[in-house]
Amino acid sequence: MFSLRKLVDELAVAGHLVRLDEEISANLEAAEIQRRVYASGGPAVFFANVAGCQFPMVSNLFGTIERARFIFRDTYEAVRRAIELKIDPTQALRKPFRYWSAPLTAWRMQPKRVSRGPVLDQEIRLSELPQVKSWPDDGGPFVTLPQVYTEDVRQPGFGKSNLGMYRVQLAGNSYQPDREIGLHYQLHRGIGVHHQAALAAGQPFRVNIFVGGHPAMTLSAVMPLPEGLSELTFAGALAGSRIPMIGGRDRLPIYADADFCISGTIVPGRQAPEGPFGDHLGYYSLVHDFPVLQVEHVYHRRDAVWPFT
Repeated sequence: MFSLRKLVDELAVAGHLVRLDEEISANLEAAEIQRRVYASGGPAVFFANVAGCQFPMVSNLFGTIERARFIFRDTYEAVRRAIELKIDPTQALRKPFRYWSAPLTAWRMQPKRVSRGPVLDQEIRLSELPQVKSWPDDGGPFVTLPQVYTEDVRQPGFGKSNLGMYRVQLAGNSYQPDREIGLHYQLHRGIGVHHQAALAAGQPFRVNIFVGGHPAMTLSAVMPLPEGLSELTFAGALAGSRIPMIGGRDRLPIYADADFCISGTIVPGRQAPEGPFGDHLGYYSLVHDFPVLQVEHVYHRRDAVWPFT
């Protein structure tokens, strides 16, 4: 069982994280602190006292190469070798001693089904989540490190699943408070392909949005992986253990070690204005219509920490 809170403690002991006990607002202030710390090559920052919110936040986890190496210090080499074998399997015959641990890495890459997990400890409303707004003209608060999980209704299961980092707007514009959020994605992306398949089959398109958990899940959601290598399998290799997913009848699997999970169904045939959003290129992406997620559950673990960038 992985805990982001424990990782925060490890980073602090190793000198990779500082703790802020002063009250900080999630509305613009936290993001400005994060930008300045990142620009100076500073440490990760733990915001222990977020104004009007019960959850602490952490930022800048991947702000330096040294910190990323520390986080993945036990698995980096094994993952690199696994990718080498994926590209050229004959390497195992030419250099058997280099790749002796490959079978163990391959086993760790397979996600596993579990019946329960800490992410389901408690349930809250959307408005109780940290409402991080990064720029003055943003359309509302956004989830800036979401892990958006979907499956193909034609081939349910982990094999054809997709874990991507797609923009998530928690509130604002015309979204119904505590009931709807916006998802920004293109139809040619993994989630878009799954969406079209669900529409063609006349089935509900369910979506789970994970926040937190092992940093391997966050990185896997943005990695351009080789064809045939799913995000969950890569995350397992990077984490050094199989990714636990809570299954169940009529339930889209939920990442058991996540700090938060927003679960819902895309509203068929409906789009709503999403944005503006100040992106990493230094410009605002303007308002456009995108799919709406009807939120059914918002879960969190007892020791939850909200990571953001």
